[in-house]
Amino acid sequence: MISRRKFLFITAALMGEWIFSRAKVLPESLYPHFFFTQLKYRGGEWDPNSRFVEAIVEELELRTSIDARKQRRIIELSDPDLFFSPLLYMAGRYEFEPFTQPEREILRRFLTGGGFLLAEDTLGADGFGFDRSFRREMKEILPEYAVKRLPPDHSVYQSFYLLGSFGGRQLVKPYLEGITVDTWTPVIYSQNDLSGAWSRDRYGNWIHKCLPGGEFQRGSALKMGINIIVYCLTSDYKKDVTHHPFIKRRRNL
Repeated sequence: MISRRKFLFITAALMGEWIFSRAKVLPESLYPHFFFTQLKYRGGEWDPNSRFVEAIVEELELRTSIDARKQRRIIELSDPDLFFSPLLYMAGRYEFEPFTQPEREILRRFLTGGGFLLAEDTLGADGFGFDRSFRREMKEILPEYAVKRLPPDHSVYQSFYLLGSFGGRQLVKPYLEGITVDTWTPVIYSQNDLSGAWSRDRYGNWIHKCLPGGEFQRGSALKMGINIIVYCLTSDYKKDVTHHPFIKRRRNL
């Protein structure tokens, strides 16, 4: 398995060469630092929160120096553009059809080659619907690893904000789960419906209430979204010992 840093370097080089070769016909900002790529799959409900991108991208650009795109890309696993995606997003409420074996092999290659998947069970029901289908697919795709609760000192909780518990549109589990391979976590999984908390209508109003914590809970969902994006772009740099004194001071350790 190649490192996340090497994967991003190779991807950037390939994208740069491709864009340069077509510079006369494609805009310079076709591939910003970050954009969401959403997975469209068969069965279930692959797009439960269709208006989640704009608010989280606005917050990302406001609070960080990351250049991001407010329009998502929608692909299927057979689409070669998958390997140009900094973050693959997958969400749903209900059970979905099993991936084909070629699709599983593609997703395994993406995840073990430095790619990153954020998955959300927006219903938040253990062992039911999307949760059951997602865990089934992860067992088929990465059978040597398990979806586990991420420890409190995981880099995703401190990649930008120092976060403890958090919620989304709902508060089912105040933590993230994921699959960790060596020191990198290529799969992060939430059952709190983060994207539901990020979703706004075309007039700029929040679509869903966040329960039980209200707007404070929405704020924590936005912060967690930024942390996840920063983590997928930078890996575990906050584990470097140079950050330890600062993190300990912020946590009053």
